[in-house]
Amino acid sequence: MEIPVIDFNELNDEKRSKTMELLHQACEKWGFFKIENHGIDKELMEKVKHLVNSHYEENLKERFYESEIAKALENKGNNSDIDWESSFFIWHRPTSNIDEIANLSEDLRKAVDEYIAQLVKLAEKLSGLMCENLGLEKCYIKEAFSGSKGPSVGTKVAKYPQCPHPQQVRGLREHTDAGGIILLLQDDKVPGLEFFKDGEWVEIPPSKNNTIFVNTGDQVEVLSNGRYKSALHRVMANDNGSRLSIATFYNPAGDAIISPAPKLLYPNHFSFQDYLKLYATTKFSDKGLRFESMKKMANGHYNGLT
Repeated sequence: MEIPVIDFNELNDEKRSKTMELLHQACEKWGFFKIENHGIDKELMEKVKHLVNSHYEENLKERFYESEIAKALENKGNNSDIDWESSFFIWHRPTSNIDEIANLSEDLRKAVDEYIAQLVKLAEKLSGLMCENLGLEKCYIKEAFSGSKGPSVGTKVAKYPQCPHPQQVRGLREHTDAGGIILLLQDDKVPGLEFFKDGEWVEIPPSKNNTIFVNTGDQVEVLSNGRYKSALHRVMANDNGSRLSIATFYNPAGDAIISPAPKLLYPNHFSFQDYLKLYATTKFSDKGLRFESMKKMANGHYNGLT
């Protein structure tokens, strides 16, 4: 099963319409895809990965293998409610907590800040393209996410340590993401990420050449009135190495009020008799126009099929 790949370079030439359709299908049918030629500095991406791996080795690895999670696995207890991961969360916007996280080097703080500044621009561009495909104003998602202080942006930095008994535990249990647009910088060697599609689990291979892996969260599903669905995914434990995951969430602000975009809603609160009256004269017209007319009728603005 070939995961959709969106080449951002092809948004600027004669292939734009085809690329936009591919993006639309990826959001509508898959809920996850890869982005090539995204414009983020690849040397910076390599630096972030290197510094995060070093931070884990120096500060977190030993602590993890001495943790209750590791002990529970060795004791062969009930592991159905634990995740085999070592992680921490960095908030970036509207305010940052990066200076409060223990033992982060100055180089790592600086590299992460530079990376996030570029990644937010990518998230905003992507959200605008999604809006365009949905027939919404390009800034609709950004404004819907903004609340009083703008969209919320944070990063889960995770390592899925090499596991002695991978058949007994998940790296991360099955879930959908609560937020909006998730942009993942992941390991280029160790696999483990899987997404559920069409009744089967699809293995997401390690990211070569620093492609960005994207999936949509629950709030995009709500805003799109179910057109773009969030996808179930998980991380499998691995006995052949430790997997790196740097997942950045472009999410609604905490006080953002979320609801389906009115433009995407089906007409509602109408009588079937009224619908049949309109249908009788518009049977061979586009149903989308008929639905729009029913919306206007429900709102008291109907003056014929438009």
